[in-house]
Amino acid sequence: MDLRGPLGPGSTGPIDLGAEAEAADTRRFRRAIFGAAALHLLLLGATFPEWTRPLPAAPARSTILVRTVRFRAPESRPAERIPPRKAKRIPIPDPTPADPEPMEVADRPIPDLDLDLDPLGLEAFAIPDAPPGRTGPAPVHLGEGILPPRKVFAPRPRYAEEARQARLQGVVVLMAVIDEKGEVAEIEVLKGLGLGLTESAVETVRGWKFEPATRAGEPVAVYMNLVVSFRLQ
Repeated sequence: MDLRGPLGPGSTGPIDLGAEAEAADTRRFRRAIFGAAALHLLLLGATFPEWTRPLPAAPARSTILVRTVRFRAPESRPAERIPPRKAKRIPIPDPTPADPEPMEVADRPIPDLDLDLDPLGLEAFAIPDAPPGRTGPAPVHLGEGILPPRKVFAPRPRYAEEARQARLQGVVVLMAVIDEKGEVAEIEVLKGLGLGLTESAVETVRGWKFEPATRAGEPVAVYMNLVVSFRLQ
């Protein structure tokens, strides 16, 4: 069958149907490409602002300057040397020395003594008005016109060991009768000490010797107060 018909007005030859179909496919393909390109452009336009948005600026950092300070070590000084203290030696007295401590013995008379007796109740030696065996006038008290006796032999009394250990010190006051020969005839304790010191004083004074008291150049028996001191050194 011949599909070519008569040529119409202005026609140059018979119509080719294959060419027309190919041209139509080409046009459709181009339109599809243009449509796809337009769709891609739309999609790119929707996402492009996100790509082109500038990144947020980083926060400004403050700069801290750190300066290292080096301290100078203090100069070492030599330790001050403290001289050691010298131990002070304290002498310890011998509890039992060979020689007794010196005693102060007062031989001057003590006028009008008003002394209490020893509170320990020490024994007192009474002086009788006329001692047995004595002849002549009774002893008199020292006063005007009488020259008192003077010691010529007066050993020191013994310090009782018990009193020494107890560190007992003090005085023993005695009233004695010094007769016309200068001997101690009688003794009375006016003030005593304990722990054997009174007895030691009485025993020692009994052996003392005196130049007798005189009145108008004549020996006379007198009462005389004697003080015996006991001191530890």
